[in-house]
Amino acid sequence: MSLSIFLLWLVTIPLSHGLPAPRASSPRVFLKRAYNLEGFLLNCGATKEAISGNLQWTTDEGFITVGNKTTLDAPGLVPILATLRIFPDQSAKKYCYVIPVTKGGKYAVRTTYYYGGFDGGKEPPVFDQIIEGTPWSTVNTTEDYANSLSSYYEIVVQVTGKTLSICLARNQQTVSSPFISALEVLFLENSMYNSTDFTKFALANVARNCFGYKHSLISFPDDPFNRYWQPFTDANPVVTSQSNITSFDFWNRPPGKAFENAVTTSRGKTLTVKWPPMALPSSNYWISLYFQDNRTPSPYSWRTFNVLVNGMNFYSNLNVTTAGVTVFGTSWPLSGMTEITLTPQLGIPVGPIINAGEIFQILPLGGRTLTRDVLAMQEVARSLNNPPSDWSGDPCLPQQYSWTGITCTQGKFARVSAFWLGENKLSGDIPDLSPLNVLASLHLEDNQFDGMIPESLGLVNNLNEIFLQNNNLKGSLPATLKNRNGLNLQIRPGNKLLVSA
Repeated sequence: MSLSIFLLWLVTIPLSHGLPAPRASSPRVFLKRAYNLEGFLLNCGATKEAISGNLQWTTDEGFITVGNKTTLDAPGLVPILATLRIFPDQSAKKYCYVIPVTKGGKYAVRTTYYYGGFDGGKEPPVFDQIIEGTPWSTVNTTEDYANSLSSYYEIVVQVTGKTLSICLARNQQTVSSPFISALEVLFLENSMYNSTDFTKFALANVARNCFGYKHSLISFPDDPFNRYWQPFTDANPVVTSQSNITSFDFWNRPPGKAFENAVTTSRGKTLTVKWPPMALPSSNYWISLYFQDNRTPSPYSWRTFNVLVNGMNFYSNLNVTTAGVTVFGTSWPLSGMTEITLTPQLGIPVGPIINAGEIFQILPLGGRTLTRDVLAMQEVARSLNNPPSDWSGDPCLPQQYSWTGITCTQGKFARVSAFWLGENKLSGDIPDLSPLNVLASLHLEDNQFDGMIPESLGLVNNLNEIFLQNNNLKGSLPATLKNRNGLNLQIRPGNKLLVSA
């Protein structure tokens, strides 16, 4: 399994499936107080809809404009692993899906990968994934593929616009084509994970487990948002719950099945769970733990204990009943292996117990491009014939993955400042660039633009150079550009303009 600098634990699914610590805030407790699945399930590279995991998956047509489709010649694969979209174009900086979303909405995004040797190689390519303008993680599925497993990554974000971009990009380790098997963008109700400031952070899933659960992973319809809850067993005794819990009674809506089993220990003993089962890079994490007394409901069916994480107090005197309880910490520093310790109160006739847990790395967002510039560049991309293949997603961010030919200033908001697209075989009319009011340099020379030089260019007051030579432009030079002081305007050779150069 692989950990990137931004850490998103590479969790896997079998192919057959379809004390007090220094911290930003103290843990809080929520007592317990279905939705239809809403969003997009894309079977990448498919040519028709498919049913997998009791869910209907659609093709990715209309959500991406680049890449090639391919099918794996391997028996027994579930539909969402049998097809791929691959991205062989090495000239593109990134390859982006653009998904329509509700502005201000909260979404869980999951990408799924199964290599299948599509390129004739023996090991999957390694590449990056990006969400909006933020580097998300490095995709490295080598170990999973060697063990006949597919891989998925998950992140929770709040969107700021009407679309959400999820992109793949080459890095220095990429030796063949990036690829993707499936993409899910699923709406979450506003109360979920709402202790996080999603204007500044995203939550990258590290682990989500049901303790003592020995069956296949739990997902939709048991989880109304199709989150994956992996089984987790260790040497601790396992018990079965004697009462049911419903998802909507709990903050964060854990599925009832997550409470069917638990790990526990004997009366008076401390329960220790080493979870998650891998070393974590030093960072801050969001942790949620779920508990329920497993006995038949009665006035005596409760137990109290302290919760510690790596020996530091997480929550004191937690009272767990058959109704269940959630305890969470919004920003908890972790590094290396993690140990959850539950120490019983004196005189309690039963030992501590724990049913499930979620842990996310808190991922700082990488900034934003000013919405005005994003909308303007999207319109430019639509208006051009044959724009560069990576003109999708955020035009400026991440900085190393800005659109081909585009340079941006960096600050509170990134702004488009230069537009260098000479010798790109672009055709059609020169687009309206007037919304890009910090644009200083425009190079469109040696293309195939025709029509007239638009008056709107003169409205970009920050422009100090315009290169338009060697196109098929005609008509007159706009009055807004004729006597512009300090403007380096190049329109010849080439073109059929009614002015002298």
